[in-house]
Amino acid sequence: MAVAEVAIEKKPDREPLYYVENPPAGPRVQAFLDAFAAILRHSNYRFVMDLYARTAAQCGRCATMCQVYQFSGDPEDIPCHRSKLLLDVYRRHFTWNGSLRARLWNDPGLTEEKLDELAESLWKCTACRRCSLECPLGLDHGLITHLGRWVLSEIGIIPKALKVSVREQLQGKTHNTSAVPVKAMLNSLEFLEEELEEATGVAVKFPVDVEGAEYVFFAPVSDYLMEADTLMGIAAVMHAAGTSWTIGTGNFDGINYGLFYSDWVLGEVLGQAAAEIRRLGGKKMLIGECGHASRAAKAFMPTFGGDNPPPVVNIIELTHQALRDGKLDFDPDAVTERITYHDPCNIARSGWIVEQPREILKSFCKNYVEMSDGGKANYCCGGGGGSVSIDEMNPYRMTVGGRRKAEQLRASGADIVIAPCANCKKQIREIIDAHEIPIEMMGLHDLVMRAIRLK
Repeated sequence: MAVAEVAIEKKPDREPLYYVENPPAGPRVQAFLDAFAAILRHSNYRFVMDLYARTAAQCGRCATMCQVYQFSGDPEDIPCHRSKLLLDVYRRHFTWNGSLRARLWNDPGLTEEKLDELAESLWKCTACRRCSLECPLGLDHGLITHLGRWVLSEIGIIPKALKVSVREQLQGKTHNTSAVPVKAMLNSLEFLEEELEEATGVAVKFPVDVEGAEYVFFAPVSDYLMEADTLMGIAAVMHAAGTSWTIGTGNFDGINYGLFYSDWVLGEVLGQAAAEIRRLGGKKMLIGECGHASRAAKAFMPTFGGDNPPPVVNIIELTHQALRDGKLDFDPDAVTERITYHDPCNIARSGWIVEQPREILKSFCKNYVEMSDGGKANYCCGGGGGSVSIDEMNPYRMTVGGRRKAEQLRASGADIVIAPCANCKKQIREIIDAHEIPIEMMGLHDLVMRAIRLK
């Protein structure tokens, strides 16, 4: 299948920001407006857009919070400017007073050039929502970015990397973003069980297709290929806590790229997960170390999970509760390195999971230090909003999007940074290599695995 490289930058001397598979061949403006109209008609976004179109200002205070603008210095990267691009389209084409003014002033509205500018701007945003902490009017610029990307995706303007992964997840044989067959997943679990027993002297199992378990577990499928220590640490916690859980062979991928660009994809992926939980008779959905998978499920399972949608729990919450209940025994001398923690935007920005991982780490780490601007106000890893999966954006992620995180990592003086999110792990590993920072990246449960003592 041929891959077309489409320059969506409006300045001709720039490299393509991302690759588009089979980009629209004909006039795109009317197609964009038709898709926008359909989404407004069949969703609740019209109310939001109408409110924002009436109240939006460009005071620029959000610029002080945006790590992209801090390093690009381009006024077009200021969040309120990016939002204005889509709000102007809404005002001009979907409000009566905008249409009236357009006739009086002969305003052509959306053009091909403006569409290119919008497409570029939307994918330079990491959708971290840090700007929302500073907006005096409470605008959610991340939500506007998401809506704009959804409209673009409906007319075929979407990074190929995301489109291909979602196609395999929704239509492929494996139903997961990395196309990992069930047999390969089972072989990986068998290997991890052997490693766990060798490391702890205890037979720790990864239960599979157990009916009636309290938790049905969904990790980012990439964990089964690249994050063995994370999975072993999670299994060790579940064993120590005596928790009933299982992994389903019908669906075991927690990744949900719909959160980045399409409510339709978001709902379809969650529907598959809910169906698997019902197939097994499970009671709750347990998400592994993945920030976007956790937020996608926690926030949207009530909407897309059908009748009686399963409650959603992140593994950090479960581990934290097991610690408080006295079910976890840690060796206080197992970790002597200087440890710091990176807050994934999707679980920290709302204040959902902030103190829990810190309490876990401090329970067995002798030398824990905070990273600057941690907690709710953390800086994004620089690969948020799905951009970490777009390899051709790596240079941009290293020099602009992830530059602030590189500075934070270096300034912490830590030996190990803990990042409990699949996307953050990939991005931070690349940052460490690109900026030659003397620090090691680990998942939270990787470190838990080093310190936990099992019986």
